[in-house]
Amino acid sequence: MEMDFERCYRAVDSRDQRFDGWFYTGVTSTGIYCRPSCPAITPKRQNVRFFPSAAAAQGAGLRACRRCRPDAAPGSPLWDVRADVVGRAMRLIADGVVDRDGVPGLASRLGYTERHLHRMLRAEMGAGPLALARAQRAQTARILIETTDLGMAEIAFAAGFGSVRQFNDTLREVYASAPSDLRTARGRRQAPAGAGTISLRLAYRPPLHDRALLDFLAVRALPGVEAVRDGTYHRGLRLPHGTGHVALTPTEGHVAATLRLADLRDLAPAVARCRRLLDLDADPAAIDATLAADPALAPAITAEPGIRVPRAVDGFEQAVRAIIGQQVSVTSARTTLTRLLSAHTRVDHEVIATDDGVSGQQLHDQRGGPAGGELRGFLSAEELLALPDSRFGMPVGRREALRGLARAVVDGSVDLAPGVDREEAVRRLLALPGIGPWTANYLGMRAFGDPDVLLSSDLAVRRGAAALGLPHTPQTLDRYAERWRPWRSYATIRLWRAA
Repeated sequence: MEMDFERCYRAVDSRDQRFDGWFYTGVTSTGIYCRPSCPAITPKRQNVRFFPSAAAAQGAGLRACRRCRPDAAPGSPLWDVRADVVGRAMRLIADGVVDRDGVPGLASRLGYTERHLHRMLRAEMGAGPLALARAQRAQTARILIETTDLGMAEIAFAAGFGSVRQFNDTLREVYASAPSDLRTARGRRQAPAGAGTISLRLAYRPPLHDRALLDFLAVRALPGVEAVRDGTYHRGLRLPHGTGHVALTPTEGHVAATLRLADLRDLAPAVARCRRLLDLDADPAAIDATLAADPALAPAITAEPGIRVPRAVDGFEQAVRAIIGQQVSVTSARTTLTRLLSAHTRVDHEVIATDDGVSGQQLHDQRGGPAGGELRGFLSAEELLALPDSRFGMPVGRREALRGLARAVVDGSVDLAPGVDREEAVRRLLALPGIGPWTANYLGMRAFGDPDVLLSSDLAVRRGAAALGLPHTPQTLDRYAERWRPWRSYATIRLWRAA
């Protein structure tokens, strides 16, 4: 990543929060690195170096500033815009792929050799995949040290370190403190009650129109999976090592998150998926500036700055929602999805009772189901395939489209992970029976995080365009929307709101 020194230095001198996460400021005279908005005295030009990632700064021998905590800055919005290999790699590293599968697993998923992947990441990010994953592990470890009362050995392995020694050495290098000193520094603040419960702040670039986010999610909330109550979004999570539950409350300057995890190794992917769901790494100033150049959108942007694109914590879940939502209202789709999830729960109970000879409800509660109103993750592709025909409650064509999707996910011919090649994923989805352009593009916007998708054939989008006095046939709207690039997904959300 190329960075202009003068432009970066001006951002540091003005303490501009918009650039937090875009780059990191290394101060050679003090041996620390900071976020651009650090409130400390602006360092002299000759003592400053700029880095594209925290891992690159750490590789240069600098430690994280204790005052501005650069490792807690919002992520770079580049990884939303960029669909190249580096962008895909960064999304997968954030989701914990290197911790779970190593660099060979990451390279395999991207279709490149380890050496070439390392070379590309070094050129763009100033650090290879191992160093980038190591920086993330250090941040995860610090969160666990400060928010739980777990022993240091437990934290080391939960954060993804291979040994306690590696954990100690990394934290001393990154934070210039022993792990025990980081815990002492938290003072008398008590860890959250309950095993596996973690509270943390998810930073974002202001403004954030939280009401629009919560309204969007509330209308589509599925009973037993998610709920919006008193300004807080709750949902169950299906994670690589187990299940989880998250409560997200937008506040001034950050989103307060409380996570309950069955396995603490899932902290990094859970945080990455929550950030992705709420689109917290977006750059709203740049997005709104582009869209506000259109006089038709300018009044809405002035009235409601910081609109985000609600995304997904689970690509398969979003794909099932999209197929069921084809050519029906949001309310109708929600009813059908609720019925499908209820059918899955009933089958699960029946199978458990048959196999184990005890109450299905008892065992479902023991296995992490919705006991006492507890939220659970969405059903998996394998679970959907296990449902009999009678449980779907929908036309045969739609049922078979869901099964075709599930089979493609299980056999690996369709990948719905966050680091997928967007164009290839859309092409493969369109090859499946029952999936058309609207569904594939909707998934591009919400599951794959493409910021430049316009659903011009969507009825609500066309109604919103008409309400704003814009062209509202698919062909004319497509031509008109060229001026909104590369943020047409955000224009789609605003057209939905206008409708």
